[in-house]
Amino acid sequence: MKIVDTTNPIPKYLQISAWLKELIQNGRYKPGEKLPSEVELSQVCGVNRNTLRQAISELTAIGLLRKEKGTGTFVAARAPVELRHKLERILSFTDLMRNSGVEENTNILSKRVETADEDVARTLFLGPSKKVIVIRRVRAGDGIPLIYEESYLPRDLFDGIQDMNLVGSMYKIMTDQFEASLARCQRTISAVNLDEHIASILDLTRNAAGIFIESLTFDENSIPIELLYSYHRGDKYKLEIELGRYHSNSEALNIKTD
Repeated sequence: MKIVDTTNPIPKYLQISAWLKELIQNGRYKPGEKLPSEVELSQVCGVNRNTLRQAISELTAIGLLRKEKGTGTFVAARAPVELRHKLERILSFTDLMRNSGVEENTNILSKRVETADEDVARTLFLGPSKKVIVIRRVRAGDGIPLIYEESYLPRDLFDGIQDMNLVGSMYKIMTDQFEASLARCQRTISAVNLDEHIASILDLTRNAAGIFIESLTFDENSIPIELLYSYHRGDKYKLEIELGRYHSNSEALNIKTD
């Protein structure tokens, strides 16, 4: 894979700075470590030294790199927290943090039994009592609030979970303590402007860009067992989706079936 794509309209130096930032974020180069020389990096990236210097200047300006005259370029700080969630399987926030090399913190805002509103009751196929356990949490990475989430669980399946320590993976508790099977999950993703309440929880200003995800998890019998509303910071959260090969209409028509 080429570091610089000449057909990409994004300037070459920005492509290189993004690549270097990724190396630092993934721990390939740690704070205090020296980067390869400008000559080496320009050869690896297939660009001239001026373009390479632009990329380094970009990261120096935000405090990620520092240049020492006559010595070289060093990593000054860890890359800012930025989560990349690949939508391939059910993944907990705890697992996502671990995979990203980010320290996880969770603040429990509330956990109690409530009467579900009509939308939640209908989605979870609740009985006449409409009782759910509602858990509201703020998930943080390296001390930065990243996600506000509201989890709705049928009380008849998870009664008692509200009394447990819920600062870690809810999915792990659901599977280990309640023997629930998380077979599949449907997600609806929307771009939103965060209202004042949620924005303040995430240390953002009102109407800041966010990503809203509604997740409905089912067991192996296709019974819904969790409804999760989560609001993600738009400046720190990225979704990655891998798609299969493109087939034109004519190719699709030529596909043979048994």
